[in-house]
Amino acid sequence: MFALLGTGAVFAGTRTGTGEPSSVSAVESPTATPTPTATVPPARPVPGTATAASRLRTCSVAGLAADARLANFQAQVVNATTGEVLFDRGGTTPSATASVLKVVTSAAALSVLGPDYRASTTVVKGSEPGQVVLVGGGDLTLSRLPSGAEPFYTGAAHLDDLAAQAHAAWDADPANAGVPMTSLVLDSSYFSGPGWDDGWARSELGLGYMPEITALMVDGDRDNPSRSTSPRSEDPIARAGQAFADALGGGVTVTQGTAPAGAAQLAVVQSQPVSTLITQSLIVSDNTLAEMLARLTAIKSGAGNDFASLQQGVVGGLAAYGIDTSGIVIKDGSGLSPANAVAPAYLTALFIKINAREGNLGVIFDGLPVAGGPSGSLSYSDRFSGANAAADGAVFAKTGWITTGYTLSGVIRSADGTPLTFAVYALGNVSDNAKQAIDTITTGFFRCGDNLSNN
Repeated sequence: MFALLGTGAVFAGTRTGTGEPSSVSAVESPTATPTPTATVPPARPVPGTATAASRLRTCSVAGLAADARLANFQAQVVNATTGEVLFDRGGTTPSATASVLKVVTSAAALSVLGPDYRASTTVVKGSEPGQVVLVGGGDLTLSRLPSGAEPFYTGAAHLDDLAAQAHAAWDADPANAGVPMTSLVLDSSYFSGPGWDDGWARSELGLGYMPEITALMVDGDRDNPSRSTSPRSEDPIARAGQAFADALGGGVTVTQGTAPAGAAQLAVVQSQPVSTLITQSLIVSDNTLAEMLARLTAIKSGAGNDFASLQQGVVGGLAAYGIDTSGIVIKDGSGLSPANAVAPAYLTALFIKINAREGNLGVIFDGLPVAGGPSGSLSYSDRFSGANAAADGAVFAKTGWITTGYTLSGVIRSADGTPLTFAVYALGNVSDNAKQAIDTITTGFFRCGDNLSNN
C-alpha cells in the first residue's frame, strides 16, 4: 500500500490542471558553446631574393683620405670587373673637375662626331673681282709654318698648302684670266658668341694656356707654333688672316666678313681625325683642342655654336653610353671653368666602359697619361715619385688643375690584378702639394686592389 500510495503521489505531483509540465521538474537544454575560429599567424616577411654575402675587406686608406692637403675631398673607387663600389667619399656629388673634364668632352665627341671626323678650312671665291674668302671650319690646329716644318700639333694642315691650291684653282678658271687676287675676306662665322668664357682667368691668355676660341685661327694662336705653352694674341682671326695673306704672296687687302652663299670652292685642307686630336689633347691636357672638340660636337648635334650650346651638345652626346647624366654642368670643353660639375661616380662608370674599350672609347684609354710614363702630364718628376713610384705603369689617368682644385681620374691595374676605376677630387683651399696627396691615396688604391675597404 505504501508503495502504491507513493507512486500515486509521484504521478499526482507531476500533473497540474493546465496539463503543462511543472516548473520544478522541467529539464532545460544547455546553451551551446561557440566553436572558436582558428587563428592563422601572419607569414613572416622574407627577402625576394637571397642576399649575397659581402666580402669583408681589410685594406684601409682612411688615414690617407684624412690628409689635410686634400682639402674638400671627394673620391670613388670601383671594381671595374664587378661594378662594386669599394670606396666612396661624396662620390655622387657633382663638383668641379678641372681638366678631367677633357675625358667627358672626348667621350661626347666620339659619340657625336666619330673617330674619323676632320674639320675643314676652305677658300672660296668672293663676291667681288679678285676676291677670295678664307672660311674657318673650326680647325684650331691649322699651321702657319711651311709644309715640312712640324708644328706643335703633329700632322696639322698648313696654310701654304691651302694657298697653293687656291692659286692653282684661281689660275685654272678662265673667268679669272688677267685678274689677280687682290682682296682676302676672313670668315669665322662657324663659331658665334664670345671667344672667352666668363669663368676663365684672363691671365691664361698671356701665360699661354688658352686662346680666344674662334673658328679661324692658326697653331692654336700661339706666338711660337712649336711650343705647347706659348702666349696667345688678342685677335687670333687677324693673326690667321695675315699669315694666309703672306702665303698667297702678299699684296692683298684683308677684311673680315662672310662668304657668299653657294660660292665656288677653290681649296680645302683638313685637320687630323678626332681620334688623333683626342690623343693630342689628353696627353698634355691641351685646352685648345678640347674647346675645338666641344664646339664641333655642339654644332654637329644641332645644339648651337657658342659656349651656351655646350651643355646640350656635350651632355646630349653622352646619352649613348647609358650612364645617368643628372647633375652634370658643362660650361666649357677643357675644364678650365670652375663652374663645370661632374660627380666622381659618373667618371668611374664612364671609365669602366673606357677600360673595356666599348664602342670607340678605346681611343680615350690610348691617350691617357701613364704614371711614370715617357711623356704626358703624369711623367713629370713631381708625379708618382718616391714611394708612390710603386704604381708606375699601373695608373692610366687624366690629371686636372684649376686654382680651386686638383683632380685625377682613370684606371688602375692594381697590385692584385684587379682593374679599378677611380676619381679623386681635392677641392677648395689647395696648394700644389695636393698633387702628391692625390698620388699617395691613388697608390694606396693600387696596393689594396679588391681588398680596399670603405672604412
